Amino acid sequence: MTVRQNIEVPLKTRSYSVDGAPPRKLTRAERDARVREAADTLGLVDLLSRKPGALSGGQRQRVALARAIVRRPEVFLMDEPLSNLDAKLRAQTRVELVELHRQLQTTIVYVTHDQVEAMTMADRMAVLDGGRLQQVGAPQAVYERPANLFVARFIGSPPMNTLPGTARVDGDVVSVDIGGGRLGGAVDGRVADGQPVVAGVRPEHLSIGVGPLTATVRAIEWLGHERHVYCDVGGAALIVRDTEEGGGSARAGDEVTLTASPHLVHLFDAETTERLN
Repeated sequence: MTVRQNIEVPLKTRSYSVDGAPPRKLTRAERDARVREAADTLGLVDLLSRKPGALSGGQRQRVALARAIVRRPEVFLMDEPLSNLDAKLRAQTRVELVELHRQLQTTIVYVTHDQVEAMTMADRMAVLDGGRLQQVGAPQAVYERPANLFVARFIGSPPMNTLPGTARVDGDVVSVDIGGGRLGGAVDGRVADGQPVVAGVRPEHLSIGVGPLTATVRAIEWLGHERHVYCDVGGAALIVRDTEEGGGSARAGDEVTLTASPHLVHLFDAETTERLN
């Protein structure tokens, strides 16, 4: 079938309410108007006479979206709609979907394993593991205050560094003893001295320079705008997202010291994995 015929299929097989009247089959003119509207929204007007074999992967995805839009549903359910596209096309279609949402003002429930899609497209994000809801909130809120270790490790690219250690409480200041030094400074009354905890710190919140954590550089990935420095800290793997000139001299095999602002260190219970601060 042509693109026009593909988009029109739902309009032929179902009855629809028009202007509040009881559902009925749409006339040819009504179907044409809806097809044209959906095609115009998704930039498919010039492709309406083409067959699937003459379309690119991104154009086929847009046809599938138009076939859903033409029904004017109250909610869209999208199950990994971009999973079969290459990276460049996926990024382009992601932007188009966000723009489409702005135009339609319709709720979209979007399932994805790609956290970049979730972070960049969602107004509200729900993280599930094994069928259980782990956390719900705005993407930035989930990123900044993950509710447990699963969310902390899942959201973020590269993922959050998590290092097991022992809490040391000095008054109302908490730090964590780790194999290669100490992290922390978080204030929280729920942490007991000597309690096993997991300290979490995101790669972009670590800096190479004078600091309380000693690490050995294992490998470096150069990405043009930044470097990912892979380190070993007391047997635990750790990644530093380095964009500063100060870390530019580090090489594989070097011993370096790392620092992180205390308020950017996350603490998790070693047993329950729940957030402590």
